[in-house]
Amino acid sequence: MTAVTERWPSLGNNVAYLLDSMPVMLASEKRRKRAKVASEVANCGYCGSKDVYYYGVNVHLLAIRRAEQLPRPEYLEVTADSNHDLTVLEGLAPFLRQGSLYADKAYSDALVLQILAAQESTIQTPIKKAKGQERLHWFEQLFSTAVSRVRQPVESFFNWVEEHTGIQCASKVRSLKGLNVHVFGRLTVAMLLLNFNS
Repeated sequence: MTAVTERWPSLGNNVAYLLDSMPVMLASEKRRKRAKVASEVANCGYCGSKDVYYYGVNVHLLAIRRAEQLPRPEYLEVTADSNHDLTVLEGLAPFLRQGSLYADKAYSDALVLQILAAQESTIQTPIKKAKGQERLHWFEQLFSTAVSRVRQPVESFFNWVEEHTGIQCASKVRSLKGLNVHVFGRLTVAMLLLNFNS
């Protein structure tokens, strides 16, 4: 499955970008090891926010944060769960303009800093605990909480897409073509609804 990009007009420099992903599940935890549908792109994965193992794909979203509105999507990509988030970031780097990227701890990496520096951008992620560290210092906790609050709208966006399209449950899909129709058809509906409601 190749990257699908939806572009909106430039909103200027120094924007706040939000980056996250959500699972599209072809098989639940109990059936994930026997699942074979769309094996060209799908595989077994784990969703930390739902604390569930599954068989399926991930939808990655880069969006621009907007005050008191759902974020505006800039880039969408569908990948196998085995694709590391850093690989996805390399693909979306050309779509970043000067600004700050807010992402989860998976993106806290020296390579990410190099990629973003080339785009004249910075990254803000919650702070990882050092090996053997039991808890973060109070100011590290405060910073991590602040980053999570900035990122919260992208989670609201995914919840909104799921509520309006039911995209995450793809258990009736029986082929790669069916998976493409399920994912991209529902994303198209969501983007149309977002544009009409903006």
